[in-house]
Amino acid sequence: MSTAHPSSAVIVIDMINTYGHRDAGLLVPEARKVVPVIAELLAAARARGVPVVYANDNFGQWRSHHGELVDAALAGPHADLVEPILPDDDALFVVKARHSIFYETPLTYLLWELGVRHVILCGQVTEQCVLYSALDAHIRHLDVTVVSDAVAPIHPELADAAMEMMRRNMSARIVRGQDVTFAQGTGRAV
Repeated sequence: MSTAHPSSAVIVIDMINTYGHRDAGLLVPEARKVVPVIAELLAAARARGVPVVYANDNFGQWRSHHGELVDAALAGPHADLVEPILPDDDALFVVKARHSIFYETPLTYLLWELGVRHVILCGQVTEQCVLYSALDAHIRHLDVTVVSDAVAPIHPELADAAMEMMRRNMSARIVRGQDVTFAQGTGRAV
């Protein structure tokens, strides 16, 4: 049974990506599966006025402007994984240093300013950045939803364990993309 949540935000984790890292060969096929689901989730959130925040690795460049990260990802060999889920003019963007979207970022303050009490997580990598971000959201007393078909793993067997940990230890709601709906203009997800 779904219930309305306080103001929600969709957080897109590490999807603006050049896929130039060591595990890219394992991640790219999984990312291909989730990009269409993320694109639908973003379209639904945007249509209902729900904030969308991109929390992204910095590619080691430490640039403060997200445009350089987007340009680098679009110039990479897997631009097709980035184009359908590009930030729009209303998207917010946080550059992160490590696995968690909260570690050494202004995200906690940003969510507080927006009145967000519920985060809907999608992106990559399920058993790394998504897991650690869910934990950090939970310890900040935020309600957490993880969209199971909108998170990409490197190692599916570890992802299954991570999803169970998020459900059991962090009280995360684990749902499929088709089960996420947003109330018009309220920023609430059900």
